[in-house]
Amino acid sequence: MSRPPREFDRRRLMAWMARAGLAAGGLPLAGIAGAWPRNVDPNPKLADYPFTLGVASGDPAVDGFVIWTRIAPRPNEPHGGMAPAPVLVQWEVSEAENFAVLAAQGTALASPELAHSVHVEVGGLRPDRPYFYRFRIAGHVSATGRSRSLPLPHARLDRLRFAVAGCQHYEHGFYTAWRHIAAEPVDFIFHYGDYIYETNEKGDDTITLQGNSYPRARRHNAPEPISLDDYRRRYALGKQDADLQAAHAAAPFWVSFDDHEVDNDWADAVDQDGTPPEVFLYRRAAAFQAYYEHMPLRRQSMPDGPRMAMHRAARYGDLLNGFVLDTRQHRSDQIPGPYYAPITPEVADPRRTMLGAEQEAWLFNALNRSDTRWNLIAQQVMLMHLSLADKATGTQGYNLDRWSGYLHSRRRLLDHIDRACPGNVVTVSGDAHLHYAGDLVQDQGSGKIIASEFLATSISSGADGQGDDTMHSRHALAHNQALKAVCDRRGYVLCDVGREVWHADLKVIDRVTRPDGALSTWRRLAVERGHPGVVPA
Repeated sequence: MSRPPREFDRRRLMAWMARAGLAAGGLPLAGIAGAWPRNVDPNPKLADYPFTLGVASGDPAVDGFVIWTRIAPRPNEPHGGMAPAPVLVQWEVSEAENFAVLAAQGTALASPELAHSVHVEVGGLRPDRPYFYRFRIAGHVSATGRSRSLPLPHARLDRLRFAVAGCQHYEHGFYTAWRHIAAEPVDFIFHYGDYIYETNEKGDDTITLQGNSYPRARRHNAPEPISLDDYRRRYALGKQDADLQAAHAAAPFWVSFDDHEVDNDWADAVDQDGTPPEVFLYRRAAAFQAYYEHMPLRRQSMPDGPRMAMHRAARYGDLLNGFVLDTRQHRSDQIPGPYYAPITPEVADPRRTMLGAEQEAWLFNALNRSDTRWNLIAQQVMLMHLSLADKATGTQGYNLDRWSGYLHSRRRLLDHIDRACPGNVVTVSGDAHLHYAGDLVQDQGSGKIIASEFLATSISSGADGQGDDTMHSRHALAHNQALKAVCDRRGYVLCDVGREVWHADLKVIDRVTRPDGALSTWRRLAVERGHPGVVPA
């Protein structure tokens, strides 16, 4: 009699890998006798440059960070132009840009099962230091990346700077904003999601968005992705962009996904097309694997099929505790209705959740223990509860894909912030393709201000946009006392955090349908510690 298959035990696998001395992503480190697979190619012949997708770092810690690359000499071909065999990649880390003295070095395995991507969890470095890193294979040397370790937990920190960005539809515009972010003196970058778009825009030379026509910037090279290979090609296309590569090489990223990395408006095991959940989860597993393969993530975020651990925290000395959330994987399904829908009793049903019980408890416990000057909640979708009007029908309502569609979760979060960390919480988010900045109050109106939100507009999604004097912006400001600023341009938010004041510059690019857009600061705003609420700086 055959035995039933053993259930996959991820903890057991990780424990085995730790005992075996395996590197990040389940790949062996150099110096472990017999650790390399038998089919490893020790001397690959790569006539083409293999680092076509650039380098990146992320998830910094006190003693290091993750460094990433992918070996893809022909990135638009299946398997990136690589043979189906693992290869060895050398990596180096130094405090000097010329790598005169190495702080760490080693060899990692680039496996075809993970698209020949490399995730090295570098440790043993000094705290609060900039470091440079690079990779080598077959005589080729990658671009040099720059990262930074975290300060010691209780070290005094007077200033922290970071950028908030995301929503980069390849067909809507050029990634000019990333080039400007690369030039900013930031400690890290938070990417709130929509790194790729699974959708392909219709039309030839122009695209139409909300009734406005724009010249098409560029075109996806394949149909909507469904399989793992499809998603890999979509990432490879976007990551060849020089501006995006420059930003990744300039500073460590904290990343999280939203919906378009999988499928528009997906929630938990439900997609927008009514696909049976057990079928959709196969697509989600493929999308998650491709996401992991192309992001500077730690082993703890390696997908387990259609599940991926993405909520995590970082402490920047005594100045800031940061919490990266996942508002897509654990949420209840959206309530059906128009784009801007009325609030019904179902919206506030306590059984509906945005974060799921485990993630919410993790966040609440962390806020209870926090003793830093500021707390950052970095997540994907708008937390402000804004009453907006549908452009086509004029109907007043709320976007129920955001926290407005999960009012019980929203009330619980704001109540907990008010109790645990009054006056020192700022949230950053995205998804809406416009700059929004404002106060967080319970429900809507002129209640007590609990925290503040800066929602970063898109890198390219929405094309050039319509500016700040639109019917939407005038209506939104007139009907929402908590809203302080709104602008329909592309760009990012630059946060400059001091011990008493948090400044936020809302950066805009005048156009993204051409690659030479100009950068400006549309609005400079501030939040004073102990006095939540967005004010002009």
